[in-house]
Amino acid sequence: MTTTIDYGNLMHRAMRGLIQQVLTDVKESGLPGEHHFFITFDTMHPDVEIADWLSDRYPGEMTVVIQHWFDNLDVTDEGFTITLNFGDNPETLYIPYDAIKTFVDPSVEFGLRFETQNEDDASDEVAEAPMDEMVEPEDDKAPKEAEVVSLDQFRK
Repeated sequence: MTTTIDYGNLMHRAMRGLIQQVLTDVKESGLPGEHHFFITFDTMHPDVEIADWLSDRYPGEMTVVIQHWFDNLDVTDEGFTITLNFGDNPETLYIPYDAIKTFVDPSVEFGLRFETQNEDDASDEVAEAPMDEMVEPEDDKAPKEAEVVSLDQFRK
């Protein structure tokens, strides 16, 4: 029995579960309204499956956009598979939730950022990131600032 509650890992799982639920809804009903997603992930994660030319071009991280055209979205408990178009070249990608670094829906100014602390501490920090750090605004209106929540303040 542990002597503390691991809120960091609980939050980590909850936020990845949120992404899974959103993608499941999109698979079943499509993208509603103006919703679209920017998903940045670690291309070197051992379970990521992308074409060699993509991992060569993006050796550390890559951001994909799920908006106008996507196909074959399949969502599981561990990650999702999707076919996206790269310059008229459809490619199928498998992205495990653990490889996701950011998940942003700029249409509603929502964003999640997952940050690895350091190698000694394998837990992740989950923060709601300010939109201006993650997405360029599409017009002259400044995006609303979101509050960054650091889990470090709750750790002993």
